[in-house]
Amino acid sequence: MNKQWASVIVAAFFEVGWVIGLKHAGNSIEWIGTAVAIFVSFYLLIKAGESLPVGTVYAVFVGLGTAGTVCADSLLFGEPWKIAKILCIVVLLSGVVGLKLVTGEPKDKEVSE
Repeated sequence: MNKQWASVIVAAFFEVGWVIGLKHAGNSIEWIGTAVAIFVSFYLLIKAGESLPVGTVYAVFVGLGTAGTVCADSLLFGEPWKIAKILCIVVLLSGVVGLKLVTGEPKDKEVSE
């Protein structure tokens, strides 16, 4: 995995943070943390999109963010797990992994001498 794909994964982690923050932030510090998470998330997404296929980057970002948010909701806030929910997350993550696998790595631009 290269640095750009690692940025997408970190961006998705921050996406989970700001989505939770939008629902649960209750004071100024929590809102500032939510705003920082939004900034970091989209900054990393934009930087990765400069060198990777933007459609695949966005699909991976949203898929990981969605799966992470559902898991965080259950682990942190007691949302019940259901078999259908788990199966849907597995299907979603399978699609994300599949997109990543079929997307070629960016080729280094050759420098003319």
